[in-house]
Amino acid sequence: MDLEAYRRAFFADPPPEPRFTFSGAFGTTLYFEAFDAAVAFYAAALGPPAYVEGDGTRGWPIGAGWLTLLRGADGNPRNVELTLEVATADEAERLQAAFVAAGGRGSPPADRLMYRPVRTCPVADPFGTELMIVGPARIGEP
Repeated sequence: MDLEAYRRAFFADPPPEPRFTFSGAFGTTLYFEAFDAAVAFYAAALGPPAYVEGDGTRGWPIGAGWLTLLRGADGNPRNVELTLEVATADEAERLQAAFVAAGGRGSPPADRLMYRPVRTCPVADPFGTELMIVGPARIGEP
């Protein structure tokens, strides 16, 4: 399906009037029972956290927001997919490879229509959190 057919099939025309003016997403917070292991995994892929508070909060800047890990006694994230967007398809694949090298499980990258053409590089962390890494699609590249 090409982009125009995708838009006609799935997008409201005309689009509904937004109720709020969002400037972005402030971030995502994930809670882990195995907090130290989760911090080690994310640090292995993303580098050391830029924010450290006490023994139960770690944060990494992600675009205009933050990825925050908190020590949680209620289990690991459930029914969560964290989507991280990077500037290029190569960078998406490189970030996926970093998460896999740190102990995650990845699926092959693919070009897809997800609101727009994107390169998807899915990976799951060792704790069951699904990460969807996206960058610009390779559609039309040689």
